[in-house]
Amino acid sequence: MSTQSASGSAQGGDERSTGSKDTLIVAFEDNRLLSQLFGEHDQHLALLEDRLGIEATPRGNHVALNGPPEACRSARKVLDEIYERIKQGIEIGPGEVDGSIRMNTMPQVRTHDKASSEEVAIRTKRRIISPRSPKQRDYIHALQNHELTFGVGPAGTGKTYLAVAVAAAALAAGEVDKIILSRPAVEAGERLGFLPGDMKEKVDPYLRPLYDALYDMLPGNQVTRDLEEGTIEIAPLAFMRGRTLAHSFIILDEAQNCTSMQMKMFLTRLGENSRMVVTGDPTQIDLPRGQVSGLVEAFSILESVDEIGRITFTDTDVVRHPLVAKIVRAYNGAHGPEL
Repeated sequence: MSTQSASGSAQGGDERSTGSKDTLIVAFEDNRLLSQLFGEHDQHLALLEDRLGIEATPRGNHVALNGPPEACRSARKVLDEIYERIKQGIEIGPGEVDGSIRMNTMPQVRTHDKASSEEVAIRTKRRIISPRSPKQRDYIHALQNHELTFGVGPAGTGKTYLAVAVAAAALAAGEVDKIILSRPAVEAGERLGFLPGDMKEKVDPYLRPLYDALYDMLPGNQVTRDLEEGTIEIAPLAFMRGRTLAHSFIILDEAQNCTSMQMKMFLTRLGENSRMVVTGDPTQIDLPRGQVSGLVEAFSILESVDEIGRITFTDTDVVRHPLVAKIVRAYNGAHGPEL
């Protein structure tokens, strides 16, 4: 039985059924791209084998896929998608392959009725970023289409990284005039007063993940220049009071450590032609015992406001090392998710 790959990048495929297993042969037209497609030491094929329970054997410009029929078809779709990205000059690594596997095997549940069926991607000056799970896809859509979006869930789900990516893309496209990045400087066991330097130097360690994401999206010299000129502003939450943030893309990270009053203050800073993103993990609250998290409270209070994007990630959406997902799942099993 002859089949054609989904996007047409492969020359064709032969499918032979042997009991509960199929053998699917997929051919690719440009041999020069196969080293990138298969990965160093065929690590991308090994990832397909591990995640989908198949055998993937390279033979010249062909790949022989052997295993359960549905798994083989999913593997063909993944190879097809990755091959098309490579043809477009997009850099591919195990993370991109893992993301494509997730997108082709996880339940395709939309959290937004009007979400496009087309693939969403974020184009920054340094890279093109595609979602690595259906929930990430919905999150990107929410970030691009809502003036206020909440992204909550465990570490490793891309909440902050994707928000910074969308902000960088909006700045490059002229949709906003500046990016404002903020975090509450809650002391998780440390004391700011004991840290050396002025206030900026004291709070910089708390904001380091935001810096890291910026340097991943934009050239280093541009980040440095934009920080000096104020086009990118790093602002501890305590410095937000009294401001109206217009023509800006504003991100509040680690929002689980905001108090109720801080969260209300922050949300009411939203000004004309601005977008705001609030991210956090309700299972990692560092506030004093008994104090209500502003993130948890706001997520509940604003539930009925339709104009707000709301994405809740779970351990199945963790895109870091597979062990991270297992750690999150174990802790949730021991204590239960808080949101």
